[in-house]
Amino acid sequence: MELTLTKPERRLYMAFMYVAFISLFIGGLMGLLQTLVRSGEFTLPWGIDYYQILTVHGVILGLVLTTFFIIGFQYALMGKTVGISKKQLRWGWVSFWVMTIGTTTTAITILLGKASVLYTFYAPLKAHPAFYIGLALVIVGSWIAAIVNFRQFYLWKKAHPDEKSPLLAFMVVINMIMWFIATLGVAAAVLIQFIPWSLGFTNSINVLLSRTLFWYFGHPLVYFWLLPAYMAWYAILPKVIGGKIFSDSLARFSFILFLFFSIPVGLHHQLTEPGLDSTWKFIQVVLTFMVVIPSLMTAFSMFATFEITGRKKGYGGLFGWLRHLPWKDVRFLAPFIGMLAFIPGGAGGLINASYQVNTIVHNTIWVTGHFHLTAATTVVLTFFGISYWLIPHLTGRKLTKSVNRLGIIQTFVWTLGMLIMSGAMHIQGLTGGPRRSSYSEYGGTEQAAEWGAYQMAQAVGGSILFIAIILMVYIFIKMAFFAPKGDEEFPIAQEELDAQPTPKWTENWKLWIAITILLIIFAYTVPLFDVIQNAPPGSVPFDWPIGNS
Repeated sequence: MELTLTKPERRLYMAFMYVAFISLFIGGLMGLLQTLVRSGEFTLPWGIDYYQILTVHGVILGLVLTTFFIIGFQYALMGKTVGISKKQLRWGWVSFWVMTIGTTTTAITILLGKASVLYTFYAPLKAHPAFYIGLALVIVGSWIAAIVNFRQFYLWKKAHPDEKSPLLAFMVVINMIMWFIATLGVAAAVLIQFIPWSLGFTNSINVLLSRTLFWYFGHPLVYFWLLPAYMAWYAILPKVIGGKIFSDSLARFSFILFLFFSIPVGLHHQLTEPGLDSTWKFIQVVLTFMVVIPSLMTAFSMFATFEITGRKKGYGGLFGWLRHLPWKDVRFLAPFIGMLAFIPGGAGGLINASYQVNTIVHNTIWVTGHFHLTAATTVVLTFFGISYWLIPHLTGRKLTKSVNRLGIIQTFVWTLGMLIMSGAMHIQGLTGGPRRSSYSEYGGTEQAAEWGAYQMAQAVGGSILFIAIILMVYIFIKMAFFAPKGDEEFPIAQEELDAQPTPKWTENWKLWIAITILLIIFAYTVPLFDVIQNAPPGSVPFDWPIGNS
């Protein structure tokens, strides 16, 4: 049974959306400036440092935009499916303000030039203590949101002991369990290593330990972005196209598998780092490849939904069902293009995670291109598609035909810009072009000319993308404040009438959490023990000469 969102609820959920879209504009502007600098034809004014804007871009888009949008979206899903009490609503505001204070603290530190450490904040690069404290507050705020979601789900189950939980609520709980467990790693690094170091309480840091703890968090972060998109694909897009959920059981099982195999795989980001035993790297590579299974399950489920819905509408032939898809509805078009982008994006992920092939692309701009196919295309375009119905629903307005048309234009502009920019990044990466670097000229060699062409293409693509960002921010303002008053649908699909019952074991939460913890213990106990036990005496001094460069 779907519930009605109250005005106090809607205000909370929209608060998260406001921060998300402000972050989109700021982070997008920083991305544009990066591509212009790398082209060699533009110099940053007022003494702004390239690595300063690179840090802003990564932190604001990779952490702030995504986290605020996801938590606001998931709050809305929970409110619509299992409800939220007044007390939980108050704690929802606490989570918002703790995250916002942390975000503001971190952003000011970066803008003042005190934290040009990139979003990975690798030691021995050192930031001002406020940077790490701000990050810690964002994490704590997200934990409060997770606890609110868990409480919402628990109370619903308590009131409906013999009923199957709503699919979307089940998915939100899975995502927040994964997030909570994953962020323990980065929280430990920030609280135990980085904050004492930045405050001068210690004189050394175990660099390898800090990186290992970061990537324990860094890889599931990708799935924290991706699973809300999957929620929309599984349970919302079928309603948008006039169909039903293909299989509730398959959807739940795929999310359970994502919980298992998203966390104990961080070492595949550290394949070239010494100090980590190659056996454990290989084991985590194998676990990484296991995540292909739920990804393929999702692809099968989605295209089965499309085909069944089309055939029910009378479209025959091998691909006749494609004709029924609502290509002129931006609520469908934007997420669908995001799905298509995940095909090459997923293939690139397999290359990044491969023990041998990774050596070709590691630390090249190929990885940046891959990131922009997965996070900035698959995830962000799906988030845009969600926004076209969620924002009007929360603000009591309508998605008008003119906004829908503008949204379609925005989607194609974004896609074109990303094809050009990400494509150039992938190609330059295969020739050895570095990531995290502002270098654009290499001594007049033939390679310099080739890289210059790729970097100019990235600047062109980045400029097109920024136009798409301006369009999206305009559309957001239009939907939030100026669209006609009305009731926009909150599209949640139902199961097929003759669907097989969902097995009760899918909600055996103790078992799923226990398996996840056991996999983490298996994959990380020995590597972490080795990293701590065999750290060089004194490790790396905190005042290492790199400083904040």
